[in-house]
Amino acid sequence: MAQIRLKILPGVRCLFDKLVQVKVEGLAPHKQVELRSRLVDDKGVIFKASALYQADENGLVDVSSGLSLGGSYTGVEPMGLWWSMAPGTPHKKFVKKNVLTPTLVEIAVHNSGTGEMLVSETNEREYMMEGMRRIPVREGRVRGVLFIPPGTGPFPGIIDLYTLGGGLNEQRASLLANKGFVVLALAYYGYQDLPKNPKNLDLEYFEEAANFVQKHPEVRGPGIGVVSMSHSVALALSMASYFSGITATVCINGCNGNTVIPLHYKDIVMPPLRPAIWKARIRKSWLIDIHDVTPDPSLKKNRASLIPIEKADCHFLFAVSEDDRNWNSVLFAKRAAEILKSHGKESFQVVSYPKAGHFLEVPHMPFCPSSFHAAVGRAVAFGGEPKAHSAAQLDLWERVQEFLKRHLNTMSTY
Repeated sequence: MAQIRLKILPGVRCLFDKLVQVKVEGLAPHKQVELRSRLVDDKGVIFKASALYQADENGLVDVSSGLSLGGSYTGVEPMGLWWSMAPGTPHKKFVKKNVLTPTLVEIAVHNSGTGEMLVSETNEREYMMEGMRRIPVREGRVRGVLFIPPGTGPFPGIIDLYTLGGGLNEQRASLLANKGFVVLALAYYGYQDLPKNPKNLDLEYFEEAANFVQKHPEVRGPGIGVVSMSHSVALALSMASYFSGITATVCINGCNGNTVIPLHYKDIVMPPLRPAIWKARIRKSWLIDIHDVTPDPSLKKNRASLIPIEKADCHFLFAVSEDDRNWNSVLFAKRAAEILKSHGKESFQVVSYPKAGHFLEVPHMPFCPSSFHAAVGRAVAFGGEPKAHSAAQLDLWERVQEFLKRHLNTMSTY
């Protein structure tokens, strides 16, 4: 009997955003096997997926070209065993707190009839390439982590803002730094000595962070970029509107008005939009759908919360998911575009993803259709269909890199 071999190509170690090829060799011709994937995140939550494949006449299964006949996904999906992983505990989002260690994904081949495991291998998905520097930042009031790529700088500089919930998320920042950017993953509450439950957010804190990045010796100016998602989109839009030196701003599924926490800048106060709680709906799954709860900031009664993006001297990339159930990000991006156009500004693009949900993350991230919402205080629906959502993440990741390189004065020779 031939020895069964499981190969992960080009190797078991790779960066998290990289595509790998899975092959199973040495099977009996046309034998059906079940491939299973499993990981444990940094909070101990187990994520799993499975798919049924049939070997060809040579006893080979090649996941990059073969059809999944059933399981967590069907069809030809080279990275299906990664993006289709679902948590064993409902409404849990994949968490990676420590980017110094890889995410370990076990791939196992099982006999489809008996369930017996035939062979397994572990894919080590890294966040930092060799030679990258990860530097904790405590500079004045600024708190976060700075990632500096290997090689000879200076490099274009970026501030990475994650979503509501406090703390610090370093995944996207570290992976962007691998592409030749200096990236500051910026915390803004609930981290170290920053307030745990701030009564307001001070835009001058973000101005201090922008100045820190612009003046850093490893950063090539004159302008820097900001990447934001969800709640932090309003912060990114405010930074672009009020600060000089913000050249490129990426806004992923956000609102063009301030939400949740009052935003202060000098003598300006932007109150949060008042949520229309009565517009929340309960889905069949008993999850809350808050898509219609956040009102349109362009309406006259909400103008105090509207961010004056017409003041910005900046290029914008608005990425929106058409099945975002967190809020109507399609409408908010449309309103932002209308405001910019009405002031004679064409320095923006809007990209829309059908059937994608709220959390457009880095590629191959386990899909998150529902999770705890910091502002609501319980699990909510975030929308999307796994396959379409995964494709959106892959497309957006390339768009973000190209957008930032184009507008930060480089098409990178890195």
